[in-house]
Amino acid sequence: MNKNNLLFRFITYLFMAFLILPLIVIIIWSFTKIWPWPLIFPKEFGLRGWEYFLDPKNNSLGVLLYSITLSTVVTIITLIISIPAGKALGIYEFKGKKLIEILIFAPIIVPTVAVAMGVHITFLKLGLANTFLGVVLIHLPPCIPYGVRILKNVFEIIGESLELQAKVLGANSFQTFINITLPLIAPGIVSAGTMVFIVSFSQYFLNLLIGGGRVITFSMIMFPFVKSGDRMLGSVYSIVFILTTMVFLGLMEILIKKYYKSSGFY
Repeated sequence: MNKNNLLFRFITYLFMAFLILPLIVIIIWSFTKIWPWPLIFPKEFGLRGWEYFLDPKNNSLGVLLYSITLSTVVTIITLIISIPAGKALGIYEFKGKKLIEILIFAPIIVPTVAVAMGVHITFLKLGLANTFLGVVLIHLPPCIPYGVRILKNVFEIIGESLELQAKVLGANSFQTFINITLPLIAPGIVSAGTMVFIVSFSQYFLNLLIGGGRVITFSMIMFPFVKSGDRMLGSVYSIVFILTTMVFLGLMEILIKKYYKSSGFY
């Protein structure tokens, strides 16, 4: 038993080290001016990366807020679609269920490039290319599968027995959803919402193709620095990217906790 505990702790600490060490390196690089091989520690530190990011001329903060807004809109729309879809797939049995699941999860399997090129032509005809709405719509196909998958598993666990009891006691569908279903699936909404936000926030090719250079997102200004070899700027933007997703997750958890307290659901 003790050996099993030691092995489990060793694996846990090793896994944590694999996650934390790269983050530490990124943080160090964001303040590093010169770090030549084979020195273990940086030779010279600097704030060029952070000064560049905070410089109003570069509009990095404006692009960040714009991207957060876009991804938040995508997350809300995706959750609105995923909740009923997840419930239908998680609870009910009907003909064609497997086919519908395959179609929903197809955007994950089918190459994004192939789909995006065809969609781009359609969006040009509809006037949706190079617009905020067009980018929001193109984000939905790769995001919906994650939302539906997570909420489908949640509904499979909670079932519909409590909803049926509420309806027997006289509650209508809206009251049942607000007072019973929503509190039960709230943790799943946090998980699905966070995952969807990350997927949307990290899109690069879809933004570049459908946005046409007019809809500028944070990933579009981050990836060139990462690919160009400018490790200081790449690290700075990577840290901001990670912090943004963490803040979004924290805000969702706070909202869910406030909802629990205000509704008196325990």
